[in-house]
Amino acid sequence: MDLIRRLSYYLNYRVVLAGCQRGVLALFNMNRGPELNKRDIEFLYEIGCLRLIPRMWQHVTGLNSANLAEHTLRVIWIAATIAKYEKVDIDKVVKMALVHDVGESRTGDAHYVAKMYTERNEEKAIEDIFEDTGFAEEFINLWKEYEKRESLESKIVKDADNLDVEFELQEQAVKGSKLKDEWQEERKEFVYPTLYTETGKRIWEEISSSNPHDWYLKELQRFRKGGYGK
Repeated sequence: MDLIRRLSYYLNYRVVLAGCQRGVLALFNMNRGPELNKRDIEFLYEIGCLRLIPRMWQHVTGLNSANLAEHTLRVIWIAATIAKYEKVDIDKVVKMALVHDVGESRTGDAHYVAKMYTERNEEKAIEDIFEDTGFAEEFINLWKEYEKRESLESKIVKDADNLDVEFELQEQAVKGSKLKDEWQEERKEFVYPTLYTETGKRIWEEISSSNPHDWYLKELQRFRKGGYGK
């Protein structure tokens, strides 16, 4: 009888222990989040290739302009700046700016003339790029929202997209390019009126009288006066 009782206690102990182990594992897995998979790694390699994709206005200007990755980086910061002053959720705006041109990894960029002769399926490109990655649904939906241009966040990112061109034209002008002068009237007539936000319009106006080197020159003056680092 004692043997049967001890065996019963042992079996009950094993059942309770197994239940505790399952509970701990379930809690651990609940806090781990989704499993990383090979598609995530492939995606990150593809994102790295954005630095190898030229912006197509380089095709018509002959200027050494920003590539797609460089363009995207500044669009993110311009959009975040606008969002801050427009009192909009910066996190969502930054994510939308991150994804706004990712489809061009597979479709390439196209200027206005090229668009007259080519068709690019950016929606399919976005869906295929993010397929089976850990954040596919979120970023595909953000891209689609951006393309609709209905939400304030999407309008902010589009403003940032247009303003990045203004920044680069100003940088090229300092290097001696006359392209900004040649495009100025046309961009004022056709691009400036499409800006959605008041902050975007103020940034546009500030760019025209700005010096791209001021951030450095003013710090240099501080350094020479002995105020650097104080």
